[in-house]
Amino acid sequence: MEIRVINGGKTGHDDLKRMVEENAVIVFARKGCCLSHVVKCLLRGLGANPTAYEVEEKDLNGVVLELEEKVVGSTLGGGGGKEGRRLQFPAVFIGGQWFGGLDRIMAAHITGELTPMLKQAGALWL
Repeated sequence: MEIRVINGGKTGHDDLKRMVEENAVIVFARKGCCLSHVVKCLLRGLGANPTAYEVEEKDLNGVVLELEEKVVGSTLGGGGGKEGRRLQFPAVFIGGQWFGGLDRIMAAHITGELTPMLKQAGALWL
C-alpha cells in the first residue's frame, strides 16, 4: 500500500483529480485516523491494495473542498456531495468515482456488493 502525505499548497485540484483517476482504489484520510485504518485493513483483507493519501489536519478543509468541487462535482455533474451527502474522511474512491466513507464501505461489504465493484475497477484480479 502506498501512503503519501498531502501538505498545504503542494497539491492542487488537478493533482487531486489525477490521483483519483490513476488509482483503482484510493483512500483520502486524516493523518493518523483510526477509521481510515479500518477502511484500509478491510480493503487489503479483500485483496485490494488501496493507495492512501493522508492529509495533515491543517489542510483538511481545503482538501475536502477541492475534492467536492473538482473531483466529486465533476464526476456527478454538480458540486457538493452525492445524493445530498457531504464528503467526509476517510473518503474512498473506487474506479475514479466517489464511493463513500467507512459506513458505505462496511455496508457494501456486508451486502456482498464491494468485491464485484473492486473487480470492475481493476483493484482485484480474481
